[in-house]
Amino acid sequence: MSDRMDQFRDTLGELSNRELKSVLSDTAIADLIYFWDELSEAEAIRIFSQLDLEKKVNLINELPGPDQESLITALSVEHAKVLLEEMEPDDLTDFMQAVSQEVRDSVWKSLSEEAKQETLFLLKFDEDDAAGLMTTRYLAVPATRTVAQALNWVRKSVQKVETVYYLYVVDQLKRLKGVISLREILSAMDDDRIEDIMVKQVTTVREDTDQEEVARILETYDLIAVPVVDRYNRLLGIVTFDDVIDVIRAEQTEDIYRMGGMAGGTERYMDSSIWTLVKKRIPWLTLLLVAATLTTNVLSYFESLFISATVLTLFIPTITGTGGNSGTQSSTLIIRGLATGELHFHDFGTVLLKELFVGLLIGIGLGILVVARSVVLPPFVGVWEAVSVGIALCFVVLFATLVGATAPLIINRLGFDPTVVAAPLMATLIDITGLTIYFVTARLLLGLS
Repeated sequence: MSDRMDQFRDTLGELSNRELKSVLSDTAIADLIYFWDELSEAEAIRIFSQLDLEKKVNLINELPGPDQESLITALSVEHAKVLLEEMEPDDLTDFMQAVSQEVRDSVWKSLSEEAKQETLFLLKFDEDDAAGLMTTRYLAVPATRTVAQALNWVRKSVQKVETVYYLYVVDQLKRLKGVISLREILSAMDDDRIEDIMVKQVTTVREDTDQEEVARILETYDLIAVPVVDRYNRLLGIVTFDDVIDVIRAEQTEDIYRMGGMAGGTERYMDSSIWTLVKKRIPWLTLLLVAATLTTNVLSYFESLFISATVLTLFIPTITGTGGNSGTQSSTLIIRGLATGELHFHDFGTVLLKELFVGLLIGIGLGILVVARSVVLPPFVGVWEAVSVGIALCFVVLFATLVGATAPLIINRLGFDPTVVAAPLMATLIDITGLTIYFVTARLLLGLS
């Protein structure tokens, strides 16, 4: 937080409303969000009340559901109506889904018929699909219009839309025919027809396209917005880059949770109750505990080896830890490739071959290292025992690398989320198989029974 924000926070109680309004006029929304959690409810309401309408809208769009609800309920019915009417349809829909049923019912009564229709239209779609992200406020003109007519339409409608970078060209049935940027319109002659200068090959997404795919398309084609169409190619709305940033943040949070062995939504930590955090963690921990107990079966099966070669037990943490780390590294790389669209299932052969050599080289290197360390440093293991550990470690690393690389591809191909195989689950599975490989290799090389 900047020194200016620290000073503002400390002197908030000393400022008059007029002074506060002046300070807030020069304060960025990002700065307010930064220390919003430190404010009392009374302080938050006071600050919110002194913001201009545009900043109120921007701020409430960035706040979590409980804070949104607290601010809206503190406003008069008329002030709440003005604020909500100013929100973009997609943001208003998100707000309606985030607040409690009681607040939702109260807010709904104050909305205009136009806002209600826009909200009901968006609520028909899954919030994780393209249509659930889109705004219905965009600029569209018939292909037969001239540039002068199009510019006149832009001037009249600019205050009602979310973005004016693109002008979408439609026919009488609202079917998308082309797109033209505002820059191209401004550089054209007034009597040029839109259909003669528009781009006819338009990148679009269907209304049921998953939000991750929408984000990938915007990134791939370097777009500011992408139109959403139905199966008849009728224009339903547009998804803008700012909404996609929120999607990317949410998807990354969800993936990190799953890779950490946690379930649940992507709500902020400070907004989560203790019981919510328990529910988020306990399912995976239970599953991992049950899976981890299988290692006791492996140890029990090879119990006779411990009597013949007690030294083998000293390297169990080394085998399981290194194998788990190798598998996690490999799976993380592949999951990242799947998420960015760099890798697909048809790359299976290439990935398998590449990771085969990678795993083999890493395994040999680590195997040599563990042999040297075991012989020259305590507990000074015998050369042949150290070699057996080194060879076993090489096989374990190779196996873990191959599993870590191929499992996400297979799981993704089956239609499931590949992040579920990462980190804890991958480490647990490698523990079980790694110990088996370790003991079988040691038994064969040392001639134990």
